[in-house]
Order: sequence, then C-alpha cells, then structure tokens
Amino acid sequence: MTSDRGAVLNGPGEDVSIEPIRVDPPGPGEVCVRIVATGVCHTDLHVKATNGWGMPFPILLGHEGASYVEALGPGVEGLAEGDPVVVSWLSPCGRCPACIRGDPRRCSSPLRAEQRAHRASDGALLAPVLRCGTFATRAVVHAADAVKMPPGMPLEKACLLACSVSTGTGAVLHTSPVWAGAAVAVIGCGAVGLSAVQGARLAGAGTIIAVDLRGGKLETALRLGATDTVDASSDDVAERVRAITEGAGVDFSFDVVGSPASLADAIRILGHAGTATLVGLPSPETQASLPLERLFMKKATIRVSHGGDSIPAGDFPVLAGLYLEGRLDLDSMVSREIGLEEVEEAFGWMERGEVIKSVIRFP
Repeated sequence: MTSDRGAVLNGPGEDVSIEPIRVDPPGPGEVCVRIVATGVCHTDLHVKATNGWGMPFPILLGHEGASYVEALGPGVEGLAEGDPVVVSWLSPCGRCPACIRGDPRRCSSPLRAEQRAHRASDGALLAPVLRCGTFATRAVVHAADAVKMPPGMPLEKACLLACSVSTGTGAVLHTSPVWAGAAVAVIGCGAVGLSAVQGARLAGAGTIIAVDLRGGKLETALRLGATDTVDASSDDVAERVRAITEGAGVDFSFDVVGSPASLADAIRILGHAGTATLVGLPSPETQASLPLERLFMKKATIRVSHGGDSIPAGDFPVLAGLYLEGRLDLDSMVSREIGLEEVEEAFGWMERGEVIKSVIRFP
C-alpha cells in the first residue's frame, strides 16, 4: 500500500520518532483501516517508560483508534469499505478455557492480526502496541477488532471507547458490577477514572466518591456524576471516606492508579463484604503488602480488570448509543486535539496531569 506515517519507538530511552512506514495489505480475516482519530493513552506512555513493555523494537505506538475501513482481507464478512469503526484490542478468541466455559469477558487470548507495518527506512517489522498501532495513518487489525459505529457517532469521540472509556465503565459494569444505591469510590480521576465515575452513575450508585491529587480533575468528576470528592494531596483518604459514608465504608472501590499506596487505600476504605478492583496498570515488579486479617474480617474481595473486561462487538455500540442519547459524556474527556507530531508533548501533559485526554486527529 502507499507510504504512510507513524509514531515509532526505535530503541530504549529514545523519544518518539514520526517517520514514514509501509503497511502491507490485510491477510485472511483482517482489515486495513484509515485512522481518523486516536487517543493518547497512559498505556502508550507505559510502553515508552518501561523500554518497550517487553516488546521488541521498533515499536509502533497507539491502540485507541477510530477509523474507516479501507480494504478487506480474504474471508471477512459483516464489514464493508467505508464503514466507520473503532479499533479494539481485546475481542475474545472463542477458544481459550474462559471462552469455552462461557465467560468470554475473561478471555486469555484476544484475537490479533499479524504484524503488517514496517519502518520505511529499512523495512524492519514494527511491533504495534496491543497489535493495533493506531498512532499511524493506516493500520491492519483483526476484523473482529474493527467494531462498526452507529450513524452520527463522531469518530474523534468514538476513539475513546477503544480503551479509556470501555476500561473505566467496564470495570464498574462488568468486572465488579455495581448495584443501584451502592457506595462507590474511584481512586485516580484521569480518563479511565472519570469513565468509572460515569459507569457508577449509569449503574445507579447512591454515593460516588472521586479521589485524586488534583482539584481540576475532581471538579470534572463532580460534573460527570461524582457526589463527593477527596483531595488526596491534603486529606487522609480513608478518614474522609469514612466521614462521607458515616463510618460504613464503600461497597466498591476502584484503584485506577495501580500503585501500592492506591491499592492500600482501596482496601482501607472498603465496608463489610466490599470489593476492591485493580484497574490501573502497575509498573513492572511492583509489590504490595495486603492486610490479610482486615481482608478476612471484612469478607473483602479483590479483583483485577483488564480493559474493563469488555466484549467490544457488543459493548462499544452500547457505549456509543449512550453518548448519542446524552447519557455518557465524552466531550468533557477530550482536553486537546493535536497532530501526530505532538505525541511527545502529549506524554508530558499526561505525566504532569495537565490533561484528561489528548486526541490525535489525522487530516
């Protein structure tokens, strides 16, 4: 196919390089998509910060894309050229033990396309993040990972469904389903955390406590459905949550930070028979000490959510419909629209907490 551009990590410790890439035609069961918009997700920053996150260099960044189908590989059905789609990275395989026992949300082997992108300078095969590689003008993905959007869904907002929004809402609606009237706390109010706040609102939670270090994000959380906030930069999180819940603690806590301290807080604030869910991606080799007696006496549950345990083909259109109905706010999640050349700056904004979400737009 024609020469394209992508955001490439060429080696450990290097900045992102925007350079020409070559994208091969799609193989059987795959589609080539033209990227319209892609969110800058913390996972992409994690790949850079961890020197590849175990992937071989060179690496093509990006996994939160919305696009138009441009070409179909052999055997693809249900899609047509020109269809607007969101690119997913966790469509269930249907073959692993979890899928076979009827629990596809716990799939251990999500479907993946072959690697089809190359560095144009020398033909080196690029490793796309989560087999997506959406920080590029085009990408080849598994057909199951190209989820068709309903008419009227703006793709610059739809791209958020690919990861941050489905991860946050999915943790609340699917991994640890919140019941109506429940007390919920969300620790960390970036894009995923704010999506979890919205998920709790959609679930009908009675109390939704947003916890963050930055007042601006807490203000946004209140607009998106939080009933109370805790400023973790100055307050003792557990004491404030106990005060808000009149000593009862919360039924559900969601740790969207992924640090030992945030997980400890998520456990400390639980009420009787409460559930703490780890949503944020921890740094490599991170260790945490758990208060076993407290967990035992509280009858507590700890769960882990990967990408909100979503089933993209079913969940993404539902989330898009909620946006179109005005029940899911995606507009407030986008802080800046940028060009591909601003990826490094966007990583800096994210690290400093200056944005909720940056979205790369392609002309």
